[in-house]
Amino acid sequence: MSVKSYAVILLTGALSACQQTPAPVKASLGEGWQLVWQDEFSQNDLDLTKWQHEVNCRGGGNDEQQCYTARSENSFVKDGLLHIVARQEQYTGPLHNSDEVSSDAEREKQATQPFTSARLRTKNLADWRYGRFEIRAKLPAGQGAWPAIWMLPTDWRYGRWASSGEIDIMEAVNLKTLTDDKTAPAGSLETRVHGTLHYGGPAPKNVYSGTPYRFSEANNPADNFHVYALEWQQDEIRWYVDDVHYATFRHDQWYSTSQQQDGSFIENTGFAPFDQRFHLLLNFAVGGNWPANVNDKGVDFTGYPKQMLVDYVRVFQCSKNSETGIGCATTQPSAVQIKGKTNPQ
Repeated sequence: MSVKSYAVILLTGALSACQQTPAPVKASLGEGWQLVWQDEFSQNDLDLTKWQHEVNCRGGGNDEQQCYTARSENSFVKDGLLHIVARQEQYTGPLHNSDEVSSDAEREKQATQPFTSARLRTKNLADWRYGRFEIRAKLPAGQGAWPAIWMLPTDWRYGRWASSGEIDIMEAVNLKTLTDDKTAPAGSLETRVHGTLHYGGPAPKNVYSGTPYRFSEANNPADNFHVYALEWQQDEIRWYVDDVHYATFRHDQWYSTSQQQDGSFIENTGFAPFDQRFHLLLNFAVGGNWPANVNDKGVDFTGYPKQMLVDYVRVFQCSKNSETGIGCATTQPSAVQIKGKTNPQ
């Protein structure tokens, strides 16, 4: 769920062939993963010691069309599931999160959107550097529906987005609409989910790299629960769907630059920006520059309310080396090696 707009990532022919395999090979879970945090949503209410709501109507920096609220109409726990509900309703609320601005004048600014929804985060309640993150979820469908499971830096050590990075565990747009994936058979419906990293410099010098995973139409992620996972260690990041390891991004393929007070840029060394604390986010956006410009285009206002359902969120850390996260990798040789962008300097 980028905090700036980006175009849909197209699938290459070679990757498509790999991902259309009728029976993807599941990777055996690496040894040494130790459960350190979880929410099974087994209580009657959202656990506010683990999650906090973002409350804003700013459109996510992507021209999205929702206000995020803390209302029970937009997020609640019932029958062991977290429900994140988008509703089509005119709503006016604060433009910014209260912790994002420093002046009363900015806090008092408001905006109006045609939808409401929820965005939950673990910021400063639970933050991690390295680990395995598993989320079992069922996603909403429809033109303009944009569910996301992702991570942002807690401390923004290297500067504003995307100098400090962003990790997208899973995003999907426009599920069950007519796909514009040129490698899919004619008339196919959208089934793809996407794993992506955002890095580079501060916008507009940001870049991103990622790849999609295509489900069969019979197993559309809007019809069924699936487990979306990410393993993050010091020198690489890996993506999984239902234990299928489908992509890897090595550290020599990403970079980070920071802007100095005099306007110059420096390149950050080591494993930056993915060597700092990050926190989890779960949200359901409506519209925005990505979904509104692909598939059927625009936003379909019909069929609301719609919901994203989350069965559990589990976080593991590698007991073999908690400082680097190395030694517990769950790997499959067929996984795509994502090619990153180079620093244009």
